[in-house]
Amino acid sequence: MKNIGLYPRVHADTDGTAVVSQAGGVALVETARAAGLDRALSLALGRWRKPMARHDPGKVITDLAVTLALGGDCLADVALLRAEPAIFGRVASDPTVSRMIDALAADAPQALKAIDTARATARARVWSRAGEYAPDHAADADRPLIIDTDATLITAHSEKELAAPTFKRGFGFHPLWAFLDHGQDGTGEPLSCLLRKGNAGSNTAADHITVVKAALAQLPGHKPGTRPGRKVLIRADGAGCTHEFLNWLVSQRLSYSVGFTLPDSFAQTLTRMPRTGWTPAYDGDGEVRDGAWVADVTGLLDLKSWPVGMRVIVRKERPHPGAQLRITDADGHRVTAFATNTTRGQLADLELRHRRRARCEDRIRIAKDTGLMNLPLHDFTQNQIWCAIVALAVELTAWMQMLALAGHDARRWEPKRLRLRLFSIAGRLAHHGRTRRLHISTHAPWARLLACSPT
Repeated sequence: MKNIGLYPRVHADTDGTAVVSQAGGVALVETARAAGLDRALSLALGRWRKPMARHDPGKVITDLAVTLALGGDCLADVALLRAEPAIFGRVASDPTVSRMIDALAADAPQALKAIDTARATARARVWSRAGEYAPDHAADADRPLIIDTDATLITAHSEKELAAPTFKRGFGFHPLWAFLDHGQDGTGEPLSCLLRKGNAGSNTAADHITVVKAALAQLPGHKPGTRPGRKVLIRADGAGCTHEFLNWLVSQRLSYSVGFTLPDSFAQTLTRMPRTGWTPAYDGDGEVRDGAWVADVTGLLDLKSWPVGMRVIVRKERPHPGAQLRITDADGHRVTAFATNTTRGQLADLELRHRRRARCEDRIRIAKDTGLMNLPLHDFTQNQIWCAIVALAVELTAWMQMLALAGHDARRWEPKRLRLRLFSIAGRLAHHGRTRRLHISTHAPWARLLACSPT
């Protein structure tokens, strides 16, 4: 038949036998191997393996994490891996996977603790292998590790256990996350997650303390009962600016940078700030921003009830066209503030450091693109396990980028781009003696990046 379209005519069949779909997923498999994640999970979850069981609980959980990293969003999507045993090994059936989730959910506190132990073990191994690209390389009080906390809303489309109305008039859950920021050269990795009902408060200090404690336990070298000190910075929006939370951070000698809500009368108070007290602010690239200034207003506020040593720094800037001013804005300028206990550094640098907390929104978007958009299970404990698997999937991707793609723009690619350009690359499986070799499609534009996968 004559080809009358703009594309070549191709007849498809299902006769391919040595073809491997999602061959790029081998990068995730090799990352799990390099991190020792599969072995760590196998050891940690050993108590949930039944006698004579064919499938290791650690392998089941790792398979699910790889599935989510490849774009899956439910337990049944593990079939994608099951179809390629030469690459992903023996994968459990759907009923077996469901029973494993049920078994872990039945003892959720211990199961989550075991998974977190395995994650911490793998993280320490990855950071050690990453060398100068590790997040903790040369970290000190002046260049601290940065942990961002933020909550997000997850809509429930059915009656799931403990789902509740949200403050945005939705219905679902309101989990609180902690992410480690990799800076401008990377993405980030999740450290902890607290799944909460939809009506959970945004500024609940006890929840913030719980999440930060769990996040600190994930840091390599952290010892329970010790105080991390100023080499770790906790960033949060205004929801984290509570007396109880900040007092706890100070008790742990942690650095902090949190959004601060100014009093309604602050516009009048700000008129007492001399002109010489303002210095130019920076834009996102660290360059001077025209029409924006920063100032330390600690002396203009009554901070007696707040922790000793807290500073309040404000930024004022000309509002964008169409922006609505608030009651705390002054002289036609948008005014925002944050609180910190950092005493060293230029005001503009400290303010830019705080504004980069917005990268936490990117981390949440990545998590939602890796299985968090919808909690697919019914029981609350089951969805707690699901959130732990989401965290595994996100950090498995981040570790792959850290180990294999450092120094390349792909180090900052988000899941959608990784799946399109790397994970979806096809390959052909060949056997040479006792060696199994995967021939990646030579026509794929980014095929060479896969050759850098960790081993």
